Amino acid sequence: MADQQDVRRIALALPDATEAEDRFAFSVSNKGKHKGFVWAWNERIEPKKPRVPNPDVVAIRVADRFEKEALLATEDPKFFTEPHYNGFPAILVRLPLIDVSELEELIGDGWRAVAPKQG
Repeated sequence: MADQQDVRRIALALPDATEAEDRFAFSVSNKGKHKGFVWAWNERIEPKKPRVPNPDVVAIRVADRFEKEALLATEDPKFFTEPHYNGFPAILVRLPLIDVSELEELIGDGWRAVAPKQG
């Protein structure tokens, strides 16, 4: 079982990773732009009302739609998506259902998907 403290610790251990000041989100600078690799999922609880952060779910970047589809195909309840993320390379992860070691691997992969390529 993981939580936001685990996400923060894992994300900030990665090279050049930074945490947003105004929300629970982590990025790395690539060609002068901040590229997000893990962030809190904003859930729509009431129709036509603003989305609110859900502390038990994070969105994690994946390399491409094939990786996303592979994770979803496992039908593991810790992974899901929603229409807002259709066509976007990120998977939604329920933190209470994932082991910290697996979370660490996913966040590392997400960081690699957006970090500058090492020459």
